[in-house]
Amino acid sequence: MRILARSTLTRFLKRMEGHKNHRAVKAALDSWFQEARHAHWKNSSDVKTKYAHASIVGADRVVFNIKGNAYRLVVAVNYGRGTLFIKWLGTHKDYDAIDVRTVQYASETDQE
Repeated sequence: MRILARSTLTRFLKRMEGHKNHRAVKAALDSWFQEARHAHWKNSSDVKTKYAHASIVGADRVVFNIKGNAYRLVVAVNYGRGTLFIKWLGTHKDYDAIDVRTVQYASETDQE
């Protein structure tokens, strides 16, 4: 899969620097990124085969649990084009405050 907006991951990790979970979250995100980059998902069933705990939200949204479900990663998937667009990443608590179906990618200036 081609992954768009990887900067969302790097900005999140930069904000976490010095936090006790930084290293574990970075390892989990790096692992997810490498697995997703090499994946050839044709539909949501393919995603669920690899990530049984992922939540399929509508035709194009998937929510991945990161670091034992402490963090959530929301992506939009275009299966036909083989692309993932990272829309949002945050704590499980922050995830509960968003509408996963409509959350949009936030640029760096939106997140400051």
